[in-house]
Amino acid sequence: MKHLRLIVQACFAALTNGYVRGFVEGKIYSGPLKQLCVPGLNCYSCPGALGACPIGALQAVLGSRGRQFSFYAIGFLVAVGALCGRFVCGWLCPFGLFQELVHKIPFPKKLKKLPGDKFLRALKYIVLVLFVVILPLTVVNIVGIGDPWFCKYICPSGMLFGGIPLTILDEGIRSAAGMLFAWKFFILAVVILLSIVVYRPFCRYLCPLGAIYGLFNPVALLRYEVDSDKCIDCGKCKKSCPMDIDLHKEPGSKLCVRCGKCKKNCPTGAIYNPVLAAMHKHAGHTKNPSV
Repeated sequence: MKHLRLIVQACFAALTNGYVRGFVEGKIYSGPLKQLCVPGLNCYSCPGALGACPIGALQAVLGSRGRQFSFYAIGFLVAVGALCGRFVCGWLCPFGLFQELVHKIPFPKKLKKLPGDKFLRALKYIVLVLFVVILPLTVVNIVGIGDPWFCKYICPSGMLFGGIPLTILDEGIRSAAGMLFAWKFFILAVVILLSIVVYRPFCRYLCPLGAIYGLFNPVALLRYEVDSDKCIDCGKCKKSCPMDIDLHKEPGSKLCVRCGKCKKNCPTGAIYNPVLAAMHKHAGHTKNPSV
């Protein structure tokens, strides 16, 4: 149970990127499963990807010639966000797992956050609005099709799981690699270096998918609340939180990835999920009608 979250992360990453033939032949899976989105940031162009990234799917529709509203992509994001919030980031996202593993690399001084943290947190919302929505809608080519700006120019997950493997496996792609490849590789390198020092810097500052799910954190079914009668304000929840969240003051924080470390380290059991608590209470009343 100690490593349950790591096991779930690894299994989900393997499940959603299980097209082994793609890694062997350097080809992208294009079967019927690619019409379905997966919850995390999972690059469509990864040779092993069996599903589509919801951010990529949204951009594909917004940048299309007809510019139809993506009921499926929006509905998927709303449904997953309302159910899980950023639980997806902490338990199901392959790139989140990658950042966590990189953070385990020893370094003389680890930081809880970067200087200018409050300003930097807003960057992911700027990326979401500008690169995921506005630019694909407004900057189009001669036939009216827009680029997937975030996927093409920013996403380090796409570079790691898609760009690098395909460049290694496909001679044609390798010969065509130029400035764009170098730029995306630079972004990935910066994220990797920052991940050694800071826990999940891409999730914290740049990820548009995390920005969307974070908006649902205060109301998602899988959320944390603090029982004020039990809380002794000892500060152990903040000390144990890798995202540096003071759950006592911010129970619905948009940064929380539901890793569970605060709940585990709370000495009084003040941190709880209200939905699960209500279910347990109801089950207890059902078994003992007299209570």
